[in-house]
This record gives sequence, C-alpha cells and structure tokens, in this order.
Amino acid sequence: MHPATAHRIAAAYARIAATNRPEIWITLRPQAEVEAEAKAIDPQLPLAGRLFAAKGNIDVAGLPTTAGCPSYAYTPQTDAPVVASLRAAGALLIGTTNLDQFATGLVGTRSPYGAVRNAIDPTRVSGGSSSGSAVATALGIVDFALGTDTAGSGRVPAAFNGIVGLKPTYDLVPAEGVVPACASLDCVTVFARTLPEAEQALAHMTSGPTTAAPPRRPGPYRIAIPSTTQLGEMDKGWPEAYEAAALRLAAAGAELRPIDLTPFTEATALLYEGAFVAERYTAVGPFVDKDTPDLDPTVAAIVRRARDIPAHRLFADQARIAALRAQALTALGDADALLLPTAPGHPTLAEVAAEPFAANARLGRFTNSTNLFGLCAAAVPAGQVEGLPFGVMLIGPAHADERLARIAALLTPPTRIAVVGAHLTGEPLNPQLLSLGAHFDSTTTTSPHYRLYALPTTPPKPGLVRTTPGDGATVEAELWNLPPEGLGALVASLPHPMAIGSVELADGTTVPGFLCEPSALEGAKDITAYGGWRAYRRG
Repeated sequence: MHPATAHRIAAAYARIAATNRPEIWITLRPQAEVEAEAKAIDPQLPLAGRLFAAKGNIDVAGLPTTAGCPSYAYTPQTDAPVVASLRAAGALLIGTTNLDQFATGLVGTRSPYGAVRNAIDPTRVSGGSSSGSAVATALGIVDFALGTDTAGSGRVPAAFNGIVGLKPTYDLVPAEGVVPACASLDCVTVFARTLPEAEQALAHMTSGPTTAAPPRRPGPYRIAIPSTTQLGEMDKGWPEAYEAAALRLAAAGAELRPIDLTPFTEATALLYEGAFVAERYTAVGPFVDKDTPDLDPTVAAIVRRARDIPAHRLFADQARIAALRAQALTALGDADALLLPTAPGHPTLAEVAAEPFAANARLGRFTNSTNLFGLCAAAVPAGQVEGLPFGVMLIGPAHADERLARIAALLTPPTRIAVVGAHLTGEPLNPQLLSLGAHFDSTTTTSPHYRLYALPTTPPKPGLVRTTPGDGATVEAELWNLPPEGLGALVASLPHPMAIGSVELADGTTVPGFLCEPSALEGAKDITAYGGWRAYRRG
C-alpha cells in the first residue's frame, strides 16, 4: 500500500472517532478491511487513495442495502455500476451512509438510524435525503460521497453543510443497483468539498460516451436571475446573500438577465402534491403496506397516500408538466443557467420535529422542478449567513453539466496559497503554478514556528514542518492566488510526502500551504538557518 494511502485511511478513521457522529453511517467497514483492499490498488490509478462513501440505497457488494429501513435490507452480490466504476478507478469505499428512509425527504431526520446532525451546527438538520453522505464529506472523513436526487436530495444537503453537490443530467450516471424513489426522475449525485474534486469523481461515474452539450450563442455567460420578490420568503439575510452571489457572477464577466420563475414554482408543487408521488408507491409501496415497526411514520404516510391516486390524474399531471417545461425553457431562452438559492432557509431539528411535512415542503421550493423538467444542476457554497453556510444552485439544460461547473467556478474566489520551495518564482516547479492559473501576490515569511529540511529526494525538495513553540524560525514564503479548480488539480498531483495544510504567516493569519509529513524527515538535512529554500540553494 502506498504510504500516502495508508496515512489517508488512518486519518479518516481517526476523524470518525474524533467527530463522534455514529448517525452518519449505516454500515462502516472495519479499517483493517479497507487497508487490505488498498494493498491491491495500483497507485497510478486516477482515484488511487481517495476515500468515498455511498448512500445507503446504493448497492455495495457484501454490505446490506437498507434504504434507511433495516427490515427492507438485502445484501447484493455485486456493486452498483457507479460504485464499481469508482472502485475500478482506484477509489476506496469505507461504508454506506444514513438517509431519509427510502430517499423520501429533504431534512435528514426520517431514519431509524437517527437524525443526521448538521456538520457545522448540530442543532440544525443536515438536509436530506442524502444526509450521511453530505456530512461525511463536510467533516473531512471522505474525499467525496455518492447521493441520489429526485427532489433536491443531492443539493439541499450540500448547501446546508457548505460543500459542492453535482446533480447530473438524468441517465448520465447509471442508476442500476439503486433502490428507486421515483425511477423516472432519480439521479445519482456526488458530494465533495471542492468543485474540482466533485468533477473528478463524476468523470468516473458516467456511463460511456456523453451527449454533447447544447450549442450556445457566443459571448459571456448569460445567467437568468429572478427577483427576490419571486423567490418568496426566506431566512433572514438569505435574500442579500443570494444577490451578492449574483453580483459575483456579474463581476466575473457574466451577463445577468431577469426571468419569470412562475413555471418553475408551479411545477414544484406537482412533485409531491400531484400524481408523480405514485411512483414512490410503485417502488416500495408493497413493502410499506407490511407495516414493519421500523418504518418512519412520515415516510410511510407519504407512500401510502400515493397508493390510491387515479391513473387519469397522472396523465393530466404529465401533460401539465410538459406545458410548464415548455414555458420554463422559453423563459430561459439562450441563458446558460438559472441562478437560485438552493433552499429558502435552514431549519433546526426542533423545527422539523414540530412541523415535519411543512418544513420539508419548504426546502424543496427551488429544487423540486429540476428533474421534472429534465435539467441538470450544480449546488455550490456562496458564503455564510450568521455563521452558517449559504448555498446557491445553477440549473441548466440537459447535458450542460460541464458548462454549469465552469460557471459555478466563477462563484468561488481564488485561494491564497503559500509556497516555500520548488514552486517559488524561478524554481523548477513554478511553471506548474502558472499553468494552473495562479497569480503572484507577495513575498512574506512564515511565523517563527517552523523548520525547513532538505529532503533526500531526487531532485532535492524542501520539507516545511511546524514545530513546538520556541523551537522554530521564520521561513521565506511566496503567496500566490490560485483559482479553485487549480487548487484541486494541485492537491491531486502532490507526491508523497508532500501535503497541503494550514501555514501560519508572520502577520498571524493562516493560509493553505505546502507542508511535509514528519515521517519523511529521517535522513533529511535541517536547513532552517538559511531562512529559506532559495538561500539554501544559493549557499
């Protein structure tokens, strides 16, 4: 097993113990089992050493698929194709995650395995139904995780936990081996902490050649923006945060244009209040009718209520959705994307317990229509409101997935990163930074709490390590502004024993920067006295 993979696995299980969030998991594989699997992985594979989790309605060979209901469980003999594809690319699955039972909910509380608490504020909901996957990602336990999305389950949890959620075009990712909620709408989704990481995972989830993106008129990205009046009531500070996100797109060169949101909001009500919910009864209704004691009462009520919906109502609703979809696409015109808040607010666990139906329905205001209209979406962080994550969502035409990701990247400001060695100006690896879109910011030093070593590698490279107080010195550093996609690519390319971690600067602020694992210092020369890598190379 590659040393970096061993370190990543150990760190993940240490993180699981430290965070003490047992409600995240339905089945967590033993660490030794994951380590044994890692030994057989080719370190050259594109996802080698990356850890992931799968929502508990997605088949993983040898682990029970419960869909959040223990009495429903079965043990598949093979992985769902999406899981198999990721494993074939080198990714390591560490477990299956909790969810709103039968993927019916946007809150993350409808499960006999326990309500999944928010990663930032445990008094608030995680969002659902892909609750465990989102929180495992947000807490840094896994690098990415699989969810599903029918009404917003791959997007609302992303917004509430400050991470990225990509909901691809329907059928872009195979849904075989997934317990259906509404099979005609269900999409397998991915969560990650950064957009590049999510895109990298998604690239290994798709089912063969992809359909070309719809053509677009040349010019800047065109973004449809509804008025905050049309968005309706939202939590305090959320309208302003949404407007700020729109202004960031404009500042990045996008063209903003108004849109009438009416067809989207009218379709939202049809997903649960219309006949489409009957498909949930088709999926699990006969099982729910057995009335096992581990059924969530709210989920069971939704499924049973769908049993007696007449067929003529379904045909009427299908015709209504077709008309609304045509209106929505006309309203979008040649816009590349529609920008919306991912949700109108973030409830507490207590608020959801008091009003389980109303609280859940409110959360789907902006997400419910996406799959009914056959569109793709990307949910991304867009700042904070009163200390909690605020997220927005870009919605676009089918097969415009990559285009949405490029627009989403405009919402994320560059990251300032500290370099102390081969990436410094004039050094051999500086062209790598430039190729990733980095721009020089300034020269500074670290705080006086570091030591610098010349590692015994070919070619030689430095290793920066934080020390105990009084045992370090300042080290020359350069600050570079790196776009988010560049940061993801840089992290993915780092060789062992290098890592990106938090570096404290002379002014007391911290930024991401190049560090070295202490285990690599054996035989390394301490060059701290030179004050920096370039001085050492000159001397």
